[in-house]
Amino acid sequence: MSIKEETPHRFNAGELRHALEDKDLDAMLGLFTNDAEYRIVSKSSPPSSPHVLRGRDQIGEFIRDVFSRDLNHELKNVVVEGDHVAYEDLCTYGDGTRVIGVCMADLDNGRISRVTDVESWDEESAKTEPSEAQSGDFSAPGETRTFDHGRLDLVHIGGGSVGRFQLEPGWQWSTHIKPMVGTELCQSEHFAYHISGTLHVRMADGSEFTLGPGQVAHIPPGHDAWVEGDEAVVILDWTGAKHYAQR
Repeated sequence: MSIKEETPHRFNAGELRHALEDKDLDAMLGLFTNDAEYRIVSKSSPPSSPHVLRGRDQIGEFIRDVFSRDLNHELKNVVVEGDHVAYEDLCTYGDGTRVIGVCMADLDNGRISRVTDVESWDEESAKTEPSEAQSGDFSAPGETRTFDHGRLDLVHIGGGSVGRFQLEPGWQWSTHIKPMVGTELCQSEHFAYHISGTLHVRMADGSEFTLGPGQVAHIPPGHDAWVEGDEAVVILDWTGAKHYAQR
């Protein structure tokens, strides 16, 4: 009596192309195992301390946020060899900024079980190459985005963007921004200077801290935040404002 052996599943590179280039979240998640690990190495998450997502729920939140942004994906240079796959995801934002993610993944029965995504960004200052000094003024911002209990003014300067957040008492990211972006936690990275008010931050790992006037903070992706007390929070942000609360 012979026992029929199951044929192992092959990784579907065509489905990967569809999922990325058509921003199909369900199709993308279908390429991962339930307990997959996604490691991100970027300018804010160096190799010694990568940003790690575990399980399809966390990975799905991250991909949902990425797919909600104003950018196009192009899959390039896919190589599948045994239980491994490597590929490049070339992303182009509406303003022309390019990001390339070089992904190297381990496969389990044709699905991604572990992936390392090394991201490289265009240097905005090099792209625009301003030939003279520039200045901006928040009394006449280049762009203003409003949302419940808050607003964001943006000054676009030197190829970059600086944001001024004004968050009213009662504002909370999970209440007022989460429904707009569809992720469980804020996936923006913030390098910010705190001007007024009190902001409480809770990270995905459960750690918490409070920010007040005069403090400078780096807040990695994966957090909730809310205004404490009766005073509005005003913050200047150099990295997390450009694509924040985009509809």
